[in-house]
Formats: sequence, C-alpha cells, structure tokens
Amino acid sequence: QVRLVESGGGLVQAGGSLRLSCAATGSILRLSALGWYRQAPGKQRELVATMDNGGSTNYADSVKGRFTISRDNAKDTVYLQMNSLKPEDTADYYCHCDYISRIGFRRLEVWGQGTLVTVSS
Repeated sequence: QVRLVESGGGLVQAGGSLRLSCAATGSILRLSALGWYRQAPGKQRELVATMDNGGSTNYADSVKGRFTISRDNAKDTVYLQMNSLKPEDTADYYCHCDYISRIGFRRLEVWGQGTLVTVSS
C-alpha cells in the first residue's frame, strides 16, 4: 500500500543543480531512516546520502559538499538537493525509506521507482 513517488530528475549541464523529491503515500505514521541511492549503467546500486530518525546525515565521499538530503515530516517527503553536478553523477536515483506503519505500528521499508539524472559535459 505504501509507495514512494520520485520526481525532479532530468538533463542538466555540468555545474548545474537539481532537486529530487520523494513523496511517501499510504498508511504511514512517520518516516524514519531515509536514504538516496543511485545506479549507473553497468554498475551496482550505491548509497549516496542517508538521514537517520534524529536528523543526522551521512554522504558518500563522491558527493559530500555538493549534495544535501533533507525531509519535510508534514508532507512525508524527502529531498536530495544536488549542486555542482558532474557527468559522473549520471545515474538512476532511488529513494529508500524506513517508516512506521499506522497499521500495527510496524517498522517497514519501501523503495521508490527511480528517477533518471543525466549530466552532460
């Protein structure tokens, strides 16, 4: 029932910026741990950024200082602000959320469908 709907991907020139959004819908009491992952052609999915329940963040070395993960609890939405984009950032980006369900107060997890980010040189 719970799903993540991603938006904000597209084509951007190197040095530009994009903001990805990931909106959670369904029987959600609250979002918990959050993360963004990406997968480039021919490569495995890798972690980009995470935020824990208390708001602490961690970033992959390759994006540190350029990307920012944030959340809006009122909208059950997580964002990834991407600045100073590089061609090597080109990938499908996936949102992942741990959440507390309204049904049984269970801690569950869900993946977004992915959104493509293409950075031209």
